Amino acid sequence: MIAALKLWFDARTLREKRLLIAMAALFVITIVWALYLPIGDALSSAKTRYTDAVIRFGETQTRVRSVEALRRSGGAQLAGPLDTVIRDRASEAGFDLASVGPAPGGGVQVAIAKAKPAALLGWIAALEGGGILVESLSATDNGDTTVAVQMTVKAQGQ
Repeated sequence: MIAALKLWFDARTLREKRLLIAMAALFVITIVWALYLPIGDALSSAKTRYTDAVIRFGETQTRVRSVEALRRSGGAQLAGPLDTVIRDRASEAGFDLASVGPAPGGGVQVAIAKAKPAALLGWIAALEGGGILVESLSATDNGDTTVAVQMTVKAQGQ
């Protein structure tokens, strides 16, 4: 086969040979370029995703250690019954509670008719920092930059 290709090539004129060589060189350059760029982009993207994953993994490990430390310490002791503490902390934060009652399986169910999302999340963070953990939370948009909230909370270690 190679001999037949060499015989065919030798039968070409000098001008045709030069054109065929130039065409073959351009073809090889095009193939290398078509493969090199996507592979380089894919490797660059993979390196970026890997770096992001390592950072997220480290942050997650730090959070897990924090949660384990809180669990071992037993958390903050509440100054009274959980429902009373929730009522007091909600009134301190300026939230009007629609209802507060016992939740199945322990804990307290809390309903708030209107709350600004940023203020609500700050209040929840303060609760969790004080040893009250949010077990479940459901927020519904009221259509006026406030949300209605249903949540179940438990004292840490309960």
